[in-house]
Amino acid sequence: MITLNKELSYPISETLFVFALDYEAGKVFDHTRKLITGIGKVNAAIALTKAIHEKKPKLIINMGSAGGYGFKKGDVICCTKFIQRDMDAQGLGFKKFETPLSGIPIILENGLKMDNLKEGICGSGDSFEMNHINTEYNVIDMEAYPLALIAMQENIPFLCLKYISDDAGSDAADDWSVQVHLASEAFKQILFTNV
Repeated sequence: MITLNKELSYPISETLFVFALDYEAGKVFDHTRKLITGIGKVNAAIALTKAIHEKKPKLIINMGSAGGYGFKKGDVICCTKFIQRDMDAQGLGFKKFETPLSGIPIILENGLKMDNLKEGICGSGDSFEMNHINTEYNVIDMEAYPLALIAMQENIPFLCLKYISDDAGSDAADDWSVQVHLASEAFKQILFTNV
C-alpha cells in the first residue's frame, strides 16, 4: 500500500508511477506500473492520457527531479499547486501565467498532501530554468502541470513528489546531472519503507 496520511492509502497495484526519465525511476520502480513519458509538457500529456485509458489507475504519482528555490538539494517536496510557467499571453491582456479563455485558474490546485513532507508550488515549462526570478513558484520542472491537469479532468487522485536536484541557478545543469541519479532512492524511502 502507498500510505499518504492517516486517511488515505492506495494499493501499489492500482497506482501509476509517472516519471519523465527512466533514470529518475532507477530500478526501484521496476516492480510497479511505471510510465516513462519523456521530457516536456506535450510528451507528458500524451503519455499519461494513453496510460490512463489503458491502465485505469486509482492513483497517479508523478515523481522526478526538479529545481528548487528555498529548499536544499536532496529534499523531496510534495507539490500541491501548479503553474504553467511558460504561458505568457500578457500582450493580449491576460494575466501572467493565465491560459487564455480556458477557465483554468492560474494556480492549479490538484495535489494530494503527504505526511511529513514540505509542500511546494511547481512551475512547469518547456525550458530548463537556470535564472529563477519568479516568486509565484518554488519548484521548477518540465512536466507536472499537464499531469496534474489531466488527473483533475479525469477525476483521478494525484500525488506529485519532486526531488530537488538544483537551485535553478547558474550551476543548475551541473548539479542536476549529479543529483538526478539519487532521486529514486529518496522516493523509495518515502513510498516503500512500510511496504
